[in-house]
Amino acid sequence: MGELTAKIVKDNRKLREILSLNVKGFGVAGKFSWVKGLCFSEKPDIAVQQLWGHSDIVYAQKDAIGNSGGMLVVWDNNRFKANCVVGGDFFLAVRGNWVGFGHDTIIVNVYGPHCDKDKKKMWEALDNLMLSVDSAWVLCGDFNEVREHSDRLNCVFHEARARRFNEFSTRNSLIEVSINGRKFTRISDDGTKFSKLDRFLVSNNFINLWDDLSINVLDRMESDHCPLILRDGLTDFGPKPFKIFDEWLNKEGIDKVIIEGWKKEVRSRKKDCMFRDKLKNVKADLTDWSKKEFGNLDEEISTLKNVAQYWELKAESGTLSENDPKCWLESRKN
Repeated sequence: MGELTAKIVKDNRKLREILSLNVKGFGVAGKFSWVKGLCFSEKPDIAVQQLWGHSDIVYAQKDAIGNSGGMLVVWDNNRFKANCVVGGDFFLAVRGNWVGFGHDTIIVNVYGPHCDKDKKKMWEALDNLMLSVDSAWVLCGDFNEVREHSDRLNCVFHEARARRFNEFSTRNSLIEVSINGRKFTRISDDGTKFSKLDRFLVSNNFINLWDDLSINVLDRMESDHCPLILRDGLTDFGPKPFKIFDEWLNKEGIDKVIIEGWKKEVRSRKKDCMFRDKLKNVKADLTDWSKKEFGNLDEEISTLKNVAQYWELKAESGTLSENDPKCWLESRKN
């Protein structure tokens, strides 16, 4: 499969999110698990059934054609009700509203072309689309274009292309939501070229519908693009879920830990409470066992991610020395 740009839309009464994710070769080992992990950690209401685990989903897709990447928009039908889907050469638009809010919204998944001629066609097509409907708009994805010189590092900047991008935004009264934590969203495979290609452009009436609008940049992990999350407000999801690492299953003795933890007596007498308390016992025993066998994996993983993030941010600033790229690549491998 070629490039796949997925938009994951989330809503509940306290939090709405749109996750923009650009993945090349989605079927490659590791990438599916990474996206599945994103769905688990970010709790989106929208994901492919195989990724998220329930069937009440609806999706719209545009297949890849040649070098033009495919696009996918998937949503939870209990959270977002779509009434229209429009596809163009370089975008896929879904119109609908979040359950409980009732405001008409159009989400446009954009995957920009490379050549100048096609870029002009894309801006024209998006102009026509936005002129045809009065709605709240959010355009997101890989626009394959930048808006100013500082959006690139060690890459060629085309002033005329950037000007057309900015003129498009001005014509349609679109506002770019600022990104927190990172300057760039795309890094070349060799770690030498940086660009801000992925972004969210929203209309004024969309901003009025969402409170505390912000974008978080996640670690790019298995992609050359960083996932972006457009957030509405903050929600405390409570305690972390019961989780288990695949690596534990390869360790001798884990089955004994689980069995012994399950056998422990619990005070509850209601069946559902007994089940809950038995899981708590297993969780506690597994936590103690994993610290003895592996150390604190969460802390170790967090440290390794921070080291990789340090080198990546240093590379963004253009201050890597001759030997630094080797340390950077090694940290990502770890």
